[in-house]
Amino acid sequence: MLGKFERGEISADAWKQFRLVNGVYSQRQEGDAMMVRVKIPQGVLTPAQLRALADVAERYSTGRGHITTRQNVQFHFVHLAETDDALRVLADAGLTTREACGNSVRNVTACPYAGASALEPFDSTPYAEAVTRHLLRGPLSSSLPRKFKIAFGGCCGYDCVGASFNDIGFLARVRDGKPGFRVTVAGGLSTLRRAGIVAHEFAPAEEAIDVCEAVVRVFNRTGDRQHRHRARLKFVVEKVGAEEFLRQYHEERKTLEPRPVSFAPAAARPPLANPRRRPPRPGFEEFARSNVRPQRDPELVAATVRLPLGDLSVAQFRALADIAEEFSAEREVRTTVEQNVLLRFVGRTHLVSLHAALADAGLARAGALTISDVVSCPGAYSCRLAVTQSRGMADALTTALADRADSLPIKISGCPNGCGQHYVAGIGLQGSVRKVGARPVPQYHLYVGGSFGTEHASFGRLAAKVPARRVPEAVRRLADLAAREADPGESAAQFLARAAPERISALLADLEPLENPAPEDFVDLGEQKAFEVQTSEGECAA
Repeated sequence: MLGKFERGEISADAWKQFRLVNGVYSQRQEGDAMMVRVKIPQGVLTPAQLRALADVAERYSTGRGHITTRQNVQFHFVHLAETDDALRVLADAGLTTREACGNSVRNVTACPYAGASALEPFDSTPYAEAVTRHLLRGPLSSSLPRKFKIAFGGCCGYDCVGASFNDIGFLARVRDGKPGFRVTVAGGLSTLRRAGIVAHEFAPAEEAIDVCEAVVRVFNRTGDRQHRHRARLKFVVEKVGAEEFLRQYHEERKTLEPRPVSFAPAAARPPLANPRRRPPRPGFEEFARSNVRPQRDPELVAATVRLPLGDLSVAQFRALADIAEEFSAEREVRTTVEQNVLLRFVGRTHLVSLHAALADAGLARAGALTISDVVSCPGAYSCRLAVTQSRGMADALTTALADRADSLPIKISGCPNGCGQHYVAGIGLQGSVRKVGARPVPQYHLYVGGSFGTEHASFGRLAAKVPARRVPEAVRRLADLAAREADPGESAAQFLARAAPERISALLADLEPLENPAPEDFVDLGEQKAFEVQTSEGECAA
């Protein structure tokens, strides 16, 4: 197809559409630098697939891969002429980039603890997988008015995957002994934030494909194809109203031949691994306290591999493959929406050896899901839409907050689109710019009090606009305030959500003005040169 484009046999728009539907985006840099996004359905990766990802990182990218907030893996700075070779390596391992980008049904995300959690009503993974297989390469799946996102959760006692801000969200429930889902539709982040409307308080689990097929069809018919910025499903509901949209959805359901989800009973898991014993390493106790969670079987645990900036090197991809084979009874890993990796079905008695193996690979960092485990989109590192270097800010906060163990999620996006999910974080940061004289200064809109919630997301409120270099101090002040004044059993995010806005404003008031800027205020975090805004028409808003 690239040859046809270069020979003038197809138009630039046709070539762009082909690239996007196959997961290849152009980056903000001039030339042929591409981002390749690999779909990882439900975040599940086998050792063979981890090794294929390592090969792509080593041969075609920057020597690393990046886990996204939709459990995908992205590679940056891939030369356009080499994308076909990279996709072939991935396909040989059973990985696809199909519909990872563009106006398509994106990766179907799922709780990484599904099938292992002591709190789950049932394992939602097979239903998420069935939806994935049904919609992949479907007749409408790559030609919708805009991107379309689906998530399965309900495994952890709350909306653990942000189902309520997806286009379709499934939360596992049991009624009268039968599995089913609470289903919401038309949620979303970005500039118009909406929790999804309830389509079913309880839909039988076997109807998951029918639910998705009907919603996709209604969206295909009613979405706004003329105005890209008002093309998501949430704008359809905004226009016609929830009652009318649900009427159309239920009418569409009546026209469908039912496709009940069915799957073979899960095969018995292989016996527990018997890994090579290793001596204890420094930091094991802290790792076990912060990164390890019991499973339904008390003899088994799930261990979070914390990945700063969501990145894995070539060597770490390969090490994870080896570790999964050696330590996990299911011989796989799962990526998470927090940009980490989960190793499940690990024998509790093998934790010391697991920690040692991870330490040898540089993967034993403690503090998973604490304040220093910062989530971030790629930002101006590669994205055309980004205003700021969100990765630079994430790196600075990870370092500045390394001495803290507060349970206070921080999420960062380089622009308002919210790929870093900053609107649903205890502290959310959105890249922005201000002028001091005639010179641009990087700054962040600081949101507080967002969370995933029990059944629906709570969106943070704008609390301040802080110059980039002062953000770490702002975060420290907010964390200190929550630590001092949160009620027993109240999370820091919950406290910040209820704290009086004038209290937060007063706390940060001296950080907002920039009357006498220092030279470094004009340089974005992670950069060496003076800050300048270089946004352009983007092909992606994740």
